[in-house]
Amino acid sequence: MEDLTDVYNELIMEHSMNSYNKKELENADYSEIGHNPNCGDEITLQLKLNDDIIEDMAFSGHGCAISQASTSIMIDTLKGKTIKEAKEIVKTFIDMIKRETLDEEELRKLEDAIAFRNVANMPARVKCALLAWHTIEDILNKN
Repeated sequence: MEDLTDVYNELIMEHSMNSYNKKELENADYSEIGHNPNCGDEITLQLKLNDDIIEDMAFSGHGCAISQASTSIMIDTLKGKTIKEAKEIVKTFIDMIKRETLDEEELRKLEDAIAFRNVANMPARVKCALLAWHTIEDILNKN
C-alpha cells in the first residue's frame, strides 16, 4: 500500500507540472497579484463571481512546485463555494500551515489541499504554500 505522503507528493507534482487551472480567465471580476520576494514566486490570481459563488478561477505566473501546486489545488478546492465557505476554507488552510489547527474534522474541508500539511515542517516552504491563499484572502476580503 502506498504511503499517504507519497500520494500527496504525487498530487503536488501533478498540479505543479500540468495545471489546467493555469490559464487566462476572460471577464474576471477580480485580478490580484501575489508576490513572494524571498524566492521570487509571483502569481496573478483571477476570480469570477456569480452572486456570492466563486464561479471560476485561474492563475498565471511562475514559481516553485509548491507555490504552483498550492495555487492550482486551491482553485479546485474553492471553485463552486460561496464567499463565506471560501473564507472558512482559506482560514483553515492558513491555520493548518501555521500549525494552529490539527482538528481532523476541520481539516477535512480542505479536500486535496490537505496534501500541504507537511509543509508546516518546512519553514522555508511555508510562504510558498501560502502565497495563493493570502492572495485569495485579499480578494475575498473585498466582498
